Order: sequence, then structure tokens, then C-alpha cells
Amino acid sequence: MRRVEDGAREDEGRLIGRSVPRREDPRLLTGRGRFVDDVTLPGTLHAQFVRSTVAHGEVTAIDLDGVRAVPGVVAAYTADDLQLGDITAQLARPPEEFVPTAMPVLARDRVRYVGEPVAIVVARDAYAAEDGVEAARVGYAVRPPVTDEAAALADDAPLLHAEAARNTLVDVRSFATEGIDEIFAAAHRVVRVEARTGRQNALPLETRGALAHWDDREEQLVLHTCSQVPHQVRTVASRCLGLAERAVRVVVPDMGGGFGLKCVVGREEIAAAAAALRLRRPVKWIEDRKDALSASFLAREQHYDVRAAFDAAGRILALDADVVCDMGAYSCYPFTAGIEPLMAAAEMPGVYKVPAYRVRGRAIATNKAPTAPYRGVSRPQYVMVVERLFERAARELDLDPVEIRRRNLITDFPYTGVNGITYDPGSYRESLDLCERTLRDEGWYERQRAARAEGRHLGIGYSCFSERTGYGSAAFAQRKMAVVPGFDLSEVRMDPSGAVTVTTGTMSHGQSHETTMAQIVAERLGLELDRVRLHQGDTDRVAYGWGTFASRSIAVGGSAVRLAAGRLGEKLRAIAAARWEVPVEETVLGRGEVVRRGAPGTALGYRELAEIAYLRVDLLPKDIEPGLTATAAFDVFNDGTFSNATHGVVVELHADTGRVEILRYVCVEDCGVAINPQVVEGQCRGGIAQGIAGALFEQVTYDTQGEPSATSFMDYQVPTAHEIPDVAIHHLQTPCAFTETGAKGAGEGGTIGAPAAVLNAVNDALRPTGVELDDIPITPETVHRALHRRHYQESAR
Repeated sequence: MRRVEDGAREDEGRLIGRSVPRREDPRLLTGRGRFVDDVTLPGTLHAQFVRSTVAHGEVTAIDLDGVRAVPGVVAAYTADDLQLGDITAQLARPPEEFVPTAMPVLARDRVRYVGEPVAIVVARDAYAAEDGVEAARVGYAVRPPVTDEAAALADDAPLLHAEAARNTLVDVRSFATEGIDEIFAAAHRVVRVEARTGRQNALPLETRGALAHWDDREEQLVLHTCSQVPHQVRTVASRCLGLAERAVRVVVPDMGGGFGLKCVVGREEIAAAAAALRLRRPVKWIEDRKDALSASFLAREQHYDVRAAFDAAGRILALDADVVCDMGAYSCYPFTAGIEPLMAAAEMPGVYKVPAYRVRGRAIATNKAPTAPYRGVSRPQYVMVVERLFERAARELDLDPVEIRRRNLITDFPYTGVNGITYDPGSYRESLDLCERTLRDEGWYERQRAARAEGRHLGIGYSCFSERTGYGSAAFAQRKMAVVPGFDLSEVRMDPSGAVTVTTGTMSHGQSHETTMAQIVAERLGLELDRVRLHQGDTDRVAYGWGTFASRSIAVGGSAVRLAAGRLGEKLRAIAAARWEVPVEETVLGRGEVVRRGAPGTALGYRELAEIAYLRVDLLPKDIEPGLTATAAFDVFNDGTFSNATHGVVVELHADTGRVEILRYVCVEDCGVAINPQVVEGQCRGGIAQGIAGALFEQVTYDTQGEPSATSFMDYQVPTAHEIPDVAIHHLQTPCAFTETGAKGAGEGGTIGAPAAVLNAVNDALRPTGVELDDIPITPETVHRALHRRHYQESAR
């Protein structure tokens, strides 16, 4: 592990580790980006959806005659008209652990949440499509909705899916250390935290959308869409439409954010493709913000009931957890409803040495929009709960909150935890020490003491966590997914001019792949950065890929890119060696050329070698094929790799208004080798903003009839730049032994650590009042209610 000072570089000639300017920015910042809604084709029609107005009910009638009479409407289709296959995600688990649920592209005989698509309307323009939607008449026999955990798990609960008893889609007891009950019984102290986290919207700047058309020349359905997983969209589209995968091409242009929302396959893009196929006309659907807030995939609503046993010195002895995740009406494809409870169950011990562990993880179905992964996937929640346990134990054992963490952090690596996961080397202790030292050196502890003497409420909170990244096929296979993501493929091709095109199966939606992937290739081959171009997001140009999620792009995709670049370099060396009639071992890659060892001044430039490979194949030996193309696959066959960080937060709680003001935010992160530190910092800051949003602001709520209450930004409270503080970021580097570049993932850490650090800081600020909070978001109303409840309790005494 080493510390990297801001701006410091060991070798200015290297590209990896340098904050080179983002290559995407000139295009994006000058309005020359090309997003789905920018794609136009002659004769494009526009689609919108008739959506359910009830949370739960039988569809008794769908009358679209009035729709078809609306001026400008070209067609309107129901599920019966299109006859599409369902979208069904699977786990290879026994029925007592997992119940699959088929999600129809358009609801047929039943609706299960407000906003579920019932019919598609296609018109000459978007306005006529909206008018057509308004003219639709759908009859429902309303059923009682299930809108919360208690209602879903009740013995007499209405069932969303007949096959799922007590509305339980996943029920897994992954770990149970023998004798754990005796450990709790004999423990010096047992602390408990029960916490709930609010339902959230990932809220990408660009909503979902699709443009589909039939290409007669290629005999292909071409689907332009904003997806993090283009090849998975192709698979689902081909199956639902009854086409060979060769007959479906998915193209993803620039994408304005995804955050996990777009790493599952939606129904609307398949319906739009079906309409285009039927009409043989281009059909475009762009999700409006109301639908994005209420009918798109949501995330996060979870309930934790967790106990921890400690000895007198504050060392944790056991952890016992019950996790219930409200997954909405259906399983998402391909991850299923198990995505959140299985993540929490497998990884909850985190950065701490937990000797004994028991956990039950459940996913329940409710009459709400379905849940998809969202940046962090359960880790912001379980880290928050575990960090609350340590805070509570520190208070009850009269220990310093930082010291109790030090006594329990993993320090010897590799470390195999009670959860069966092996953690690769990280800087858990070092990141905590540096974060605390930073806040002490800045004088925040002195300011806190002074503020409390004045009756003001300043609090300091920490969170320590790891971010499992680089999930390979082995890690996903442990979840028993029916499709097993993990590997990635890359092709690196040099043209006759010596310039290089690289493909990746990952998909950028803001992570700067055009820059960082080019840095990897350019450094590996000794090229100038502008000689490398990236292709991504096109299933006809990229052989295959699992897309971008779980911070896998650089750890897995970047490793495949580097391997492919290395193989291309080997071929360049082989051609040069043949020209010089020397062994390949006597050649080495230089800066844009192959150099002969021991012969100063003897070199062949890449352009010259490329001309031989393409234009003068008569000069190639018979054992070297023409052309300059290399491919590589990369997978992680262990438990993945673990980035880590510590976040430290200082807040002031204004008791008169209940407002929480963040005064200071420090992040000490370690994602291995940072390909581009500026990009890593951008990922940290963006993730922290989303974590703060979940801690203090954002929540999707429903009334008792299943009607969503947050359908605009008037109701769904999103923080602005005014509420998000400046973030001080310090980098540590523990290079990863399992990836080709030494890099670990960095995409989700900011979001994972922020809720716990903010919640702990708020509770530290509240300490003089005797009030504690465990649920998020912490709104001014939450604070006021807690303070008033405490006041009345004290008055009653």
C-alpha cells in the first residue's frame, strides 16, 4: 500500500496513473453528444404507453377504438395483438429459496403496480401519442393492494403471484455458524439495530428510451437504446420477438447516466421494437420524467434487524441479521429479485473480523414498481447498519467510536471471512487512520467542543467499508444465476496507418471509458493517446460483453483490453523479428515502434509494420497471418477484488428547523492502481452525492392504495449543488494482484460509504439530546418528531 499525493506522479511519461483530460468532454460539453433522442430516421413514429391507474387488479376490458380515432395515431396494440414472450429471470435454486415471476412485456389479464404498461400507442408525433394514451379506456376489477412489508408477509395477504406464498420471492439462509446462539448468550454485550431505508429512484439525467427500426438490407431489427447491458437486451429482444440473435442489433449511443437502473432489460424497449417490427417503420419511445419517477425501476427499500455480540474489550464475536427487501412487483432480468438480499447476506461482515455469522435474506413482492440494481446494491444499507452497531457498542462499552473499529478491522491479508469470501490486500486500517487524522488536524474536534459549549449541535461520523468489485463468473455462479455474467472480451485492431481501434464489452454511461481504455492500450503499445479509438455499445461491432455494473469496467473490461493490446504487441514484435531475421526475444516495444535489443537506432515504426501486415504480405513469413488483430477474454476466478475506503463527515444539526448541514466531508479511498485519478475522484464525488441524497433527501412513498406520491421534483426531493459539500479526497493504492492493470473498481464506493457516515454524524450531533436515529432518509420532519418525542418522554417523567 502506498499513498498517492494529489497531483504527484512517479513517471510523467506513463499514461496509467495520469489525470489526462477526458476525451469525451469536448463533444459532450459543446452539445455534440448523440443520445437516443438525437437519433432520427425518415418516417419515425413516436410511442407512448397506456399505463395502469390501479396498483392491483384484473384487467376486465381494454378499449382502444377511441385511441385509433385520434388524429395522428397510426396504431395501438395490446399484449394480445403483439403476442410476445415474457421476460423471466431465473435462479437455479430450489422452490423454497426462489420463486420466478414472469413479467409480460405488456400486462395481459392482471396489473400489479400503478404505471404498469398495458398497451402501446404509436403516432406520427409525440403529442398525438400522448393524446392517444388519454383516449384509451381500460376496465379493472380492483384487488386489495400490498404496499408494505407487514402486509406482504401477513398470513392472509393478497398474493401478487399465485405461486409465491406470502409474497416471498427469495428466502435464503446463506450462513449459520454452529453454536452462534451460545455465543450471544455468553457475550459481555449484545447490541441491536433495526433500520429501514427509503425507496429511491436512480434518477439518471437521461431517462430511458429506444428507437427501433427494421433494416431490410441486413435483415435485422436495429434497436437504439440507452442500456448498460446491450448484449442482454439483444438476448431478451430476440427471445420475446421470436428472432435469432443475429437478426437483432442493439446500438447504444452516448448515455446520460444509468447507475444500475439501465443494467436490466425493460419492457418498453421490447414493446417499441415489436411495434417497429410489425409496422416496418421506425418507432421511438422516450420516457417522460413522470413515468421515470413512478413507473421505472426503483431501488433500496429495505428493512434490517441485526444483533451483534461483543466482548468487554469491544471485539465483535458474532453477527445475526434478518434482511427483508421490498422488490416491487416483479424480478428484474437478469439479476432477479435476489439481487439485493443475496448481496446483503453474502457480504455484510465487510471490513471487520466477524467470527460467527447467521443471516436470513428475503425478497418480497409488493404492488410497487419493480426494483433494479442501484449504485451500491444493498451495500449502502448493510454498511450503514453494521456501522451503527459499532457506534452503539462503542457508546455502551464507553469506547471511542474510531478505536472500536480499529480493534475489529481486517489487517492481515489475504483474509477469508466467516462468509466464505477471501479478501485481497487493502488499506482498511490505514484509510481509517488517515481520515481521522485529517479531521483532527483540521481542528474539527476542537470546533465540536466549542459548539457544544454554545448549545450548538455538531457531530462527527465515520464509515469504514469495502467495495467488492471485479465480480467474475465464479462470484456470480455462487448466487446460482441461470445466466452467469463475469468475463469480458476485447479486440484490438491496428489499421494500415498504425492507428488502433479497441472494442470493449463494457458500456460507459459517464465513467470515461473513451479515455481510460485508451490510456490502457496506448501505454501498453507505446502509442500517443489520440491514436487509439474505442468502440462500445454495438452488438454487431463488439463480439460479446456483459456491460457495465458492479464496478467491473476497468477491473474486468480493462484487463481484457490490456491483454488484447499485449497480444497485438506480440504480433508486431514477431513481424519485426522476421524482417530482421532475429529471435522475437531480441525485440521490445518502444514508443510507437519495435526496437531491436542491443542494436541502438534499429527500429521499425508501427506504420511500417502495419503496411507490411496489410499491403506487403509478400514480406510476411508463412507462419504469420496477414492483418493486425488480437482478441482476449478476461475473467476473475477468485472471489473478486475489494476496494476500500473510510468516509468522515462533520455536520451541524439545526434543532430549530431539523435541517442537517454538512460542514466537512473527507474520503480516503483505495481502488488499487487508479488509471486516471481525476476520473476516480469524479466517481467518488458523484457517488457521495447520491449517498447523501439517500441519507437526507430522496424517498419514493406510496399511499395505502399503492399510488406513488413522488411523481415530480416538487415531491421527490433531490439535493442540489447547494446541499452537496466539497469533498476532500485522499488516495491510497494497494495494487490488485488479480487484474492486468492492478486496478480495482471505483464506481460505487462513494454511494456505499455516505449514508453510514452522515447518519453517524447526525447521531453524534444529537448525542446531548439522548435521541438516536437509525432510519434514512433523515428529513427535518424526522428530526423534529424525534426531538419532540424525547421532550414529551422527559416531561412525562
